[in-house]
Amino acid sequence: MENIIRINRSLPLKGTVSISGAKNAAVAIIPATILAQGPCVLENVPPLTDVRTQCEILSALGAEVQWLDSSTISVDTAQIKNLTPPEGLAEKLRASYYFMGALLGRFGSARTGLPGGCKIGPRPIDQHLKGFHALGYSWTISDGKVHLQGGEKKSGDIYFDLVTVGATVNVMLAAAGVEGNTTIENAAREPEIIDVANFLNKIGVVVRGAGTGTLRITGTRERGCSEHSIIPDRVEAGTFMIAATATGGDVIVKDVIPRHLEAVTAKLRESGVMIEEGDDWIRVRGPARGQAIDIKTLPYPGFPTDLQQPLASYLAVCTGTSIITENIFETRFRYVDELKRMGANIKVEGRAAVIEGVDEILGATVHPFDLRASSALIIAGLIARGETRVSGVEHLRRGYHDFIGKLQGLGADIELI
Repeated sequence: MENIIRINRSLPLKGTVSISGAKNAAVAIIPATILAQGPCVLENVPPLTDVRTQCEILSALGAEVQWLDSSTISVDTAQIKNLTPPEGLAEKLRASYYFMGALLGRFGSARTGLPGGCKIGPRPIDQHLKGFHALGYSWTISDGKVHLQGGEKKSGDIYFDLVTVGATVNVMLAAAGVEGNTTIENAAREPEIIDVANFLNKIGVVVRGAGTGTLRITGTRERGCSEHSIIPDRVEAGTFMIAATATGGDVIVKDVIPRHLEAVTAKLRESGVMIEEGDDWIRVRGPARGQAIDIKTLPYPGFPTDLQQPLASYLAVCTGTSIITENIFETRFRYVDELKRMGANIKVEGRAAVIEGVDEILGATVHPFDLRASSALIIAGLIARGETRVSGVEHLRRGYHDFIGKLQGLGADIELI
């Protein structure tokens, strides 16, 4: 029988919630340990489904992976000989493509299945392959697999046609094993890019410019090992900020880097939310009823695409008309039909969702189609009159650690049944 999340309209959320390590950094740094020459210890690792899948892939390649506690893993990749991640595991998540770059950086060849992940629109790997080609690697795709091998490995200049986190990380990993200087122009600037760069710097690769549009990587064959702590998950933090806002609550979100959430903070303040910041915490006090705002998702430091879905649940009951413009993924409004079943007044026109705020939404049985939609429908359940049942728990577990337990700790009427 499928697990269901049952939610009743909750009182305003109150209390303190701790944020886990960043999923999007962890799923990149775990493959990056293939480049290390010696055991690595990774701390603040979120024990999510996607993270555990990355660890399973690493183990299948021949690495020794051991969970030392609930958020710390030891990784020794010295005995890796298999250069083909298991297809059944690779297709479970998008981030499995990072094994391409890591295996190229160490061995000069790789054979991987095409990646899986949430169905939120076309996410081709053409920019990844363009970057690998610039480093001297040739590639073919056959039988659903990407075959990569090196002829004359070389450093060089790479210009991405669009800003892409995945390709930026992948080319960084491949370039780490190529002696000489590689420059990436139009690189992604996300905090997770900086975290990967910091890990690579610790094992002996020189990465400069992380967090800007130009990355310079000096690869080396002499690399060491490292201890590294994963940065906090800004998407999880933003989700709890929105949940506190939607319920009119008063919540301190701790173990965060407030600078990573500036776009979210600015938009919530625009809607009438009171926000205070400390060195590693953000206090959110939601209004009785918020004001409509317009959102355009953009690459970092713009408003994150991963938070437009949770935000829509809040905007559904704000005063006025809000417009969300999705500039990253083409089909990220599939969740709208589920919110409309709860009484939300939303009309999707191409890449824009027009949200007319209503006085209240009503509980219903709803089904999310992807990870962030699951958190959006849970937030909707917290503010809907009556009972809401959310299926698709497997999506939630891919990106949020103990999400239900953390909400219960803030006073939410929610349980897994």
